[in-house]
Amino acid sequence: MEIRSSNPVLNNNFWSNLAGTERMTVEGSMQKTGYLLGVTVLSALVSAVLCLNAINNGDGGLLVGLLWMGGMVGGLVIALLLMFIRPNNPATLMTMYALFEGAFIGAFSVYFESMYEGIVFQAAFGTVGITATMYAMYASRVIRPTPMFNKVLGGLVFSIMFLYLTSFILSWVSGFSVPFLHTTGPIGIGVTLFILVVASLTLISDFGFIESGSRSGAPKNMEWYAAFGILMSLIWIYIEMVRLLWKLNAYRD
Repeated sequence: MEIRSSNPVLNNNFWSNLAGTERMTVEGSMQKTGYLLGVTVLSALVSAVLCLNAINNGDGGLLVGLLWMGGMVGGLVIALLLMFIRPNNPATLMTMYALFEGAFIGAFSVYFESMYEGIVFQAAFGTVGITATMYAMYASRVIRPTPMFNKVLGGLVFSIMFLYLTSFILSWVSGFSVPFLHTTGPIGIGVTLFILVVASLTLISDFGFIESGSRSGAPKNMEWYAAFGILMSLIWIYIEMVRLLWKLNAYRD
């Protein structure tokens, strides 16, 4: 059985050794997606409230930084564990991932909302709109996750993640920033828009993975991995939406 995806978590090379007697279904995958997304949103709301309370008390900077970095690093570590360990029962680790990412998103959102009021609502609305559009394009067969599509998209995702990681390490060590990745000029806006398009297209690959996995009789625990892949895509889309709106507002100013 060969089921391809541009998402490294859903790549055939990472989950081919998973086994189970029950079979994956679309309904089960959507239920688990809803669960992980709900945990993430709840964690983000708690994180945002804590940050806002700390800011009102005059000491919000430290808490925002701790939740931002702690959530981001914690989520990254768990994602790497899931990719390399590939547990047959990943629910606990994935719930922890959702909690960490929610903490990060809450602090992330408070920070950018403090610069431009309303940007978080706009980004959330935009994320919902992109998700609906991608699903409509997938369901109508306008875009199909063919092997070539997934291969090219997977290469772009890997390149972008490597670019972000390089930028983070360089800025942490030397203060150097990768050109145009974080700038607010026309080229910087174009770079973020391109990354947002790539992030959005990963949903097509995720939807295709769920459909082909269900049709081909993938193990039941692959519903968790499918849900995890969709959650990663949604978080990425939201982050890039916030960054794009921030750059557009900053450029107009």
